[in-house]
Amino acid sequence: MPESTDRTQYLQTPSQTVGPFFGYALPYEGGAEVAPPWHPGTIRLHGTVLDGEGAPVPDAILEVWGADTDGTPIARQGSLHRDGYTATGFGRAAVDRAGHYAFTTVRPGAGAGRAPYLLVTVFARGLLHHLFTRAYLEGGDPFLATVPEGRRSTLLATPDGDNSYRFDIRLQGEDETVFLDFVGDGRG
Repeated sequence: MPESTDRTQYLQTPSQTVGPFFGYALPYEGGAEVAPPWHPGTIRLHGTVLDGEGAPVPDAILEVWGADTDGTPIARQGSLHRDGYTATGFGRAAVDRAGHYAFTTVRPGAGAGRAPYLLVTVFARGLLHHLFTRAYLEGGDPFLATVPEGRRSTLLATPDGDNSYRFDIRLQGEDETVFLDFVGDGRG
């Protein structure tokens, strides 16, 4: 049989859903402690992951990345290693049965003309791909101005105590969190 040169006959293999997650594989000891609680400038970021009907998602995993207090991205070798003294910039936590999560991290500084925020990645059952969002600790960021006014609040963490912020993540439905799509530059 002659070899075909028509590449349109080859279709991409469909994606599999993300999860379920096994407790021994992805969460790790101290993963939610990006910085030790006594570290200067430490905050608590917590909330609940909710599905389209407003019910808690009991098996999601979240990751956060953040800058240092001066707004510089933290780039530490071995960011999974927790020594009890160093802020690593990266954390991973599984939600509990009620869909609740909590991170202890450094309050990120604001970069030039930017408001402080943490990058958040969500992995959960039923998702074909992980989701990206941002948890802003203050408004006034140029990116927020590009988000429709009625949706901006889904990107704002709410202060709920001394150095504590609540950031609920809604995967679908009314008040669905704004999720971001990062597009590569085509260089690989």
